[in-house]
Amino acid sequence: MPAATDPTWDPAQYLRHAGPRTRPFLDLLARVPGLPGDPPRIADLGCGPGNVTALLADRWPAARITGYDNSPEMLDRARADHRGPTPGGGRLDFARADVRTWTPDRPYDLIVSNATLQWVPGHADRFADWIASLVPGGALALQVPGNFDAPSHTLLRGLAHSPRWRARLFGTLRHTGAVLTPAAYLDRLTGAGCTADVWETTYLHLLHGPDPVLDWVRGTGLRPVLTALADDPEARDAFVEEYRTTLRTAYPAGPHGTPFPFRRLFAVARKGK
Repeated sequence: MPAATDPTWDPAQYLRHAGPRTRPFLDLLARVPGLPGDPPRIADLGCGPGNVTALLADRWPAARITGYDNSPEMLDRARADHRGPTPGGGRLDFARADVRTWTPDRPYDLIVSNATLQWVPGHADRFADWIASLVPGGALALQVPGNFDAPSHTLLRGLAHSPRWRARLFGTLRHTGAVLTPAAYLDRLTGAGCTADVWETTYLHLLHGPDPVLDWVRGTGLRPVLTALADDPEARDAFVEEYRTTLRTAYPAGPHGTPFPFRRLFAVARKGK
């Protein structure tokens, strides 16, 4: 899950919301066509702790699947929980790689990326190389958050750029241009010679517990700040408290939980046969 600031990741924190984080991946897989290889070879870019990589083996039990990530913490968790042969005769492996520079070293039937490419500046410029490595009839499938204008992100950026924090945190966080528009993804993928299916969905998650939106972003969007302030626990805690206060106002708890709208963008591109 590479980022310009290379944040330190916490697999346990990330997996605290594994259920709602997994649903978009399942929705993405549901639109991936049948793969030509027997068995197929699959690459998962930004595999994180490997929990969704393992779902690829449920869809393609005989597949040879490799999850790639540049976080040692995430890879350790993925290897501990998921590496090895699968019941269908396939295999799950995990390897260190930076998606910003990863170049396929073999043909693939499917290259998939779930909630990772938003961390990769200029990621659409990599599509042509990745598609070129697909076998005829293979697919590139991706899902990225499309909520950079949501309060969870705008409040975080506003606080990081405020006079108190600007000197230490300016440029640490991603901006609204971290992902393309759906139309731009469609244009890039069809321009690379694929037939493409592009869509967007807004999930309305109902989160529970104290400060659940803060707990969610602790596993993802807040990581660059936590990393940047890791050497100053007092400053880190002060920033988190300021952010917590603004999130409570932006996302008030209701009688059944805290509603958390989350827009996501999807694309599945199939290479011609």
